[in-house]
Amino acid sequence: MERRFVIEAVMIATYGQLLLPKRPVEYRIPYSTIMELYDMKDSPEPIMPEPDDDRHVKAKVAEMIQFFEDPFNKKKLERALLAPWRESPPLPINEHVTFVIVNAVENMQYGEVFDPIETELILTSLRLQCPILTDQIEFQDKAIQSSVPVLLYDIDDYEFALEEDVPSSDGYSQ
Repeated sequence: MERRFVIEAVMIATYGQLLLPKRPVEYRIPYSTIMELYDMKDSPEPIMPEPDDDRHVKAKVAEMIQFFEDPFNKKKLERALLAPWRESPPLPINEHVTFVIVNAVENMQYGEVFDPIETELILTSLRLQCPILTDQIEFQDKAIQSSVPVLLYDIDDYEFALEEDVPSSDGYSQ
């Protein structure tokens, strides 16, 4: 059975193991996080603290941008942008990984505590009933403190998250 996660595009560029899971995985990626890739690629600010790691991740970010700009993928991605909460057709990456782009809409529901990207991750998770995969400790802490009813997995727990059987309808809380 395929596992689904809501995730930011940059997490996939940063953590190569996410593209090599032991079982089929579908990553639901809010469109706004793809747009962030352009900012990161062109920014003089480092993504990673170590210069070699930063160069590597920025190269992976550029590869992801190129993937999304491929005419075939771009056409699929544009379908998601036709309406709020619309999803792209699946974008297969390899035999175990598929991307689905979600035209998430930030509605300020969590805007007091969370930034727009975090809000989109939360709303996408709630709407699609699948957990969020992140490395942002502050985001995880805020979600727990605010009692946001989503399931969050830290990137360090990725292997566990792949094996964990998460209920998809009820019981979907931290």
